Amino acid sequence: MQAKGIHVTHVIIDGVISEKESEPDVEDRIAEPLMNPAAIAEVYWGLVRQDRSTWSMELDLRPHREKFFE
Repeated sequence: MQAKGIHVTHVIIDGVISEKESEPDVEDRIAEPLMNPAAIAEVYWGLVRQDRSTWSMELDLRPHREKFFE
């Protein structure tokens, strides 16, 4: 696929996706930190704009306050 200029990336989104402003009590109902959909979209846009010399093949997205990082 790469030889034909097709960039395929496996993206893992490991978290709850929500905008706080649209759901004011969501953090009270969900124990996990939230991931902003606009921030996720920025990461995807970065994949579109990647230079062919440095293509990503796999990407994990996790919220910064996740217990995984403690």
